[in-house]
Amino acid sequence: MKVRRYQKDDWHRICEIHDLARMDELRGARLEHAFLPLEIAAERENLFDYDILVADKDGLVLGFVAYSKDELTWLYVDPACYRTGIGGLLARSVLAERPEGLCIEVLQGNEAALDFYKSIGFVESKIVSGWMPGNEKFPVTVHCLAYASNA
Repeated sequence: MKVRRYQKDDWHRICEIHDLARMDELRGARLEHAFLPLEIAAERENLFDYDILVADKDGLVLGFVAYSKDELTWLYVDPACYRTGIGGLLARSVLAERPEGLCIEVLQGNEAALDFYKSIGFVESKIVSGWMPGNEKFPVTVHCLAYASNA
C-alpha cells in the first residue's frame, strides 16, 4: 500500500469510494436524504482547493483524504476495506505533513469516525450546530476535534 498525490485518472474511483462511504457516514447521523454524489459535492465544497492524497494498492485506489493547512476535510475509504488500516495510513500521512496540527469536524451520530479520530490522537474541543456544507438546507451538529503533535 502506498500513499501518493491524487491524479486526474483517480477521479472515477474516488467518486465510487465517496458515494458508498458517504452514505454510511450520513446513515449514522440520520441524514441519508442529504446525500450528494461527489460529482456535485466536489464542486460545491471546493474539493480541489485542498491537497488530496490517495491510498493505492497495486494500482487500485482504496481511499482518499483532502486537507488544508489547518483542517482535515475529507477522509473516505472503500467500505469493503473498512478497519484494515487504510484510514489510519491516510490520516498519519496528512499529520506528518502538518506537524503544527489540524482540526476536523465529525457529524454527530457518526460514532465510528469519532472513535477513529480519537484513537489516533484527536481530542474533542466542542460540539456546534450549523448547516451542512455544500447542502445548506440541512441542519447539522458536529463534533470539533483537534490534533496537535506536541499535545
